[in-house]
Amino acid sequence: MSTSPASKRLKTSPLLLGTHNGHFHADEALAVYLLRLLPTYNPSTLIRTRDPAVLSTCHTVVDVGGEYDPSQNRYDHHQRTFSSTFLDKKTKLSSAGLVYLHFGKVIIALRTGLDAGSEDVDILWRKLYNEFIEAIDANDNGISMYPPTETAGLTKRFNESGITLSSLVSDLNNDETIAASPAAPSDDRQAVEDTRFLAASNLMGTSFLRKLSGYHKSWLPARSTVLAAYNDRFKDDAQGRILVFKEPTPWKDHLYTFESSSSSSSPSSNTTSRVLYVLYPESADQGAKWRIQAVPVSKDSFESRKPLPEAWRGLRDEELSAKSGVEGCVFVHASGFIGGNVSEEGAREMARRAVAM
Repeated sequence: MSTSPASKRLKTSPLLLGTHNGHFHADEALAVYLLRLLPTYNPSTLIRTRDPAVLSTCHTVVDVGGEYDPSQNRYDHHQRTFSSTFLDKKTKLSSAGLVYLHFGKVIIALRTGLDAGSEDVDILWRKLYNEFIEAIDANDNGISMYPPTETAGLTKRFNESGITLSSLVSDLNNDETIAASPAAPSDDRQAVEDTRFLAASNLMGTSFLRKLSGYHKSWLPARSTVLAAYNDRFKDDAQGRILVFKEPTPWKDHLYTFESSSSSSSPSSNTTSRVLYVLYPESADQGAKWRIQAVPVSKDSFESRKPLPEAWRGLRDEELSAKSGVEGCVFVHASGFIGGNVSEEGAREMARRAVAM
């Protein structure tokens, strides 16, 4: 289905934006916020109802109505015939994903100043879906992160569900600290519900904008920096296991992407040549101390591909320097995932010795 910006077809006058009333979820809360980032929907009047007659008066309707028809500005995903996904993904879209599919590039361009047709906008559009929107789609459609067969018999060490955005939105449905707008009657239950929905929409929307800002201002510029360092990685180690940055850089996502691309283009590449340690200064200040960080086995893992040597772990300063044989050592964490040295050369030497042990 075409992802051409539907915003070009919309009138610029204030319009009615509809979604359902009752218990609200993260997907329509975000969908409404995203639409209101567009000039066409700002300002717009939000109507929360399940009455078909009222919804028929709305210019745009999300998450209710049983219809997905972009030409009519209808974005519901609950009908049995619905099966749309984002590009080649397998996760069925929610109302958030639908709005993002059609309007995401325009929103990104408006917020960043980039050209909507540029490669950078396309990269950010895909990245934000993968890292933010898809989880909302999956949550609303009841899709588990892992197949049931892969989690059978596993017991969680702790419960993390209470800190997810979807959970926090759910909490807002019953937040007694949020009252109706001062202009509404104090006993108007719908007004109270609508005020809580707007709080949820703001929570989801500002979270989205923070992600977008970070990816635009930090993550995207780092892509070329990481690629340059990745191509230079054989200077310190013949197998390319040490990566060096001259300034603090968000490297993880890009490193895994480049390694994956490298493996795909050269299937015979040996996994032992993957990057094991990343070196970088603690800050951009002149004379800053340096860090040596072990690369995790995967982006979200706490397990390292090769932790720093066990004999170094938990030691500091002179004791660590004596044990490692490297001058200027500052520390090595007890788990071996990170360490420090007063100089770049000291960090490089720690890395060279660590890969050989």
